[in-house]
Amino acid sequence: MNRLFGTNGVRGTINDSLTVELVSGLARATGTVLGPGRIAVGRDSRMGGEMYVSAVVSGLLSTGCDVIDLGLVPTPCLQFMVPRLGCSGGVMVTASHNPPEFNGVKVLGSDGIEVPRSAEEQIEKVYREGGHRIVSWDRIGRYWRHPTSVREYIDVIKRHVDVESVARAQLTVVVDGANSVGSLVTPLLLRELGCRVISMNCQLDGKFPGRLPEPLPENLTDLSRAVRSVGADLGIAHDGDADRATFVDSKGRVLWGDQSFAIIASRVLHRRPKSILVTPVSSGRLIEDVARAAGAVIEWTRVGSVDVSHRIVEVDATLGGEENGGVFYPPHQPVRDGAMTAALMLEIMAKEERPLESLVSELPQYYSTKAKVPVPADKKTAVLEVLLQLTADEERVTLDGVKVFYDEGWVLMRPSGTEPLWRCFAEARTQNEADMLCQRGIDLIRKAVDRL
Repeated sequence: MNRLFGTNGVRGTINDSLTVELVSGLARATGTVLGPGRIAVGRDSRMGGEMYVSAVVSGLLSTGCDVIDLGLVPTPCLQFMVPRLGCSGGVMVTASHNPPEFNGVKVLGSDGIEVPRSAEEQIEKVYREGGHRIVSWDRIGRYWRHPTSVREYIDVIKRHVDVESVARAQLTVVVDGANSVGSLVTPLLLRELGCRVISMNCQLDGKFPGRLPEPLPENLTDLSRAVRSVGADLGIAHDGDADRATFVDSKGRVLWGDQSFAIIASRVLHRRPKSILVTPVSSGRLIEDVARAAGAVIEWTRVGSVDVSHRIVEVDATLGGEENGGVFYPPHQPVRDGAMTAALMLEIMAKEERPLESLVSELPQYYSTKAKVPVPADKKTAVLEVLLQLTADEERVTLDGVKVFYDEGWVLMRPSGTEPLWRCFAEARTQNEADMLCQRGIDLIRKAVDRL
């Protein structure tokens, strides 16, 4: 039986694999496991968002939980508000970076972090076995709205950066809000930090007419052109729920996630002796180089922000990050946060009085390639066992999927937590070598599928 929860919550195609009945049932199961108590809910701009939030609210109220509806907010805004509103948990309706036909549900604990895998298993067990709590008519939960969350969230982000230094720099920034909820936060935040802000794709539209919601280089060509044409200092692009930020330098070049993560990490880790950096196995040698230079220790995790966040709390880490551009800044909150990441990058540029391309140029140079390999859903899990056999004689790490090391670099092969496919990541000192390693990984995955 396939699990409902993937790498980050439950996702599916709208009114197909993700039905109202499924979402309502998950909400009842969530209220049973996390309640009784107060639960905060929010959503991004995706199609079906109002429909699914209504199902979530109804399901939670039926279990006796009180519900605070934050409305349209980024996932990190909801995560920020959950502990501040004294909630037992939170539910975010989002499919993050997935294509427009997807939506989903993320379940948060009382600390605002996605619930651990053990709690996901409990929720799924209640959902499948029908053991959810149903309260009597006089114990149904209360419902109210909290419309000031974005304002509260922005105000606290500003406390974590040197506002005066950023304002003096008078940076020009193009913000691509992906037609979603990052548009409600980042343009306003940056203006209040003293930047000249030019917005694009900032009208909310669940069909994502401006671009696909994943901030990959191929989806950011318009942002790159806009940065160059207006002479901006940088561009910032969010994914659908704005927990990530991807950066474009003044030349229109898109930074890959490890680069922006490394720039921030190299500054933050030096502030604290014996720092701990938490990152998944998908991160590359650049992050290892930066951590080593700062005298920091790396704690590796499985791929997924859930695992990174919980490990940050467990080891009291200084910083966390992912190769996809997700940065976790614990002084603010131990979750990835696109607006906070944007503010940190602006502060670095302003205080050091250097353009983004200069900050990138001092980093060790590595090249990466990513690919997706479609795999039949009924074979997706079994592929791992065959890959372990095929790579038995290689130097490898099997913490999450299979990461194989070669003289020229490495390739990581791991199953997607949300889609019927395997992901392949490769890194090397030249782009050609990275492409070749990625193809080697693709061939191994396909060979494993064929053997099944």
